[in-house]
Amino acid sequence: MSSHSLSKSFLDLVEIMDTLREKCPWDKKQTIHSLRSNTIEELYELVDAIIDEDWKGIQEELGDILLHVLFYAKIGTEQGQFTLQDSIEGISKKLIHRHPHIYGDVKAEDEETVKKNWEQLKLQEGKKSLLEGVPNSLPAMVKAFRIQQKVKQVGFEWENIEQVWNKVEEEIEELKVEIKAGDAQKMEQEFGDVLFSLINYARFLNIDPETALELTNKKFKHRFELLEIHAVANGLDLAAMSLEQKNAVWDSIKLK
Repeated sequence: MSSHSLSKSFLDLVEIMDTLREKCPWDKKQTIHSLRSNTIEELYELVDAIIDEDWKGIQEELGDILLHVLFYAKIGTEQGQFTLQDSIEGISKKLIHRHPHIYGDVKAEDEETVKKNWEQLKLQEGKKSLLEGVPNSLPAMVKAFRIQQKVKQVGFEWENIEQVWNKVEEEIEELKVEIKAGDAQKMEQEFGDVLFSLINYARFLNIDPETALELTNKKFKHRFELLEIHAVANGLDLAAMSLEQKNAVWDSIKLK
């Protein structure tokens, strides 16, 4: 696709958004707040397509998200806050500033150096904390992962993976102590510490814990649905089956 045809396609979509905002009763009614939940839903649909490597789905969901970007920009323009052009020029300027190894004379030979430079530049731009850029509304597991990635850039990091696993075991032992003590609040705190340390361990293994857990969710869901199908096909009441019966069928499903 040529840059001319790409530009035309983009401007056509901008025009469609303008028309819908002017003439469609639903589109006219929307605000940044009413769109928020829909935007989150679209992002999760994109994530689902990515996990499944559904390229057709990724293409479709990217289009939906692009429409939301234009929608927010349209409302921003109406409110006299910013324009679509402001957003585009803003991100272009930011990318050039944060990539001095491409657009300047800074040398960065590997990914880690790029990340460290990026975080330092953000602080120079007026950020008060390294963690300021981690959104409060992120899901807890994703937030923990991002926090750990951020603090790594200033050397707040274990030296090797053995130390990380030792921390996991330490946190598990502390959880066991609180379970025996029966203190619900402390159990919750220690359980959170176990999860945080396991996320850190996943990071050292170069595993995205959110993706890993979602793959397990999908695997469990698929196997349970097959268990339900087995029960119906054999005239069995799944709820009335013993745990031993369920596990026997479950193990046979895993083997298949």
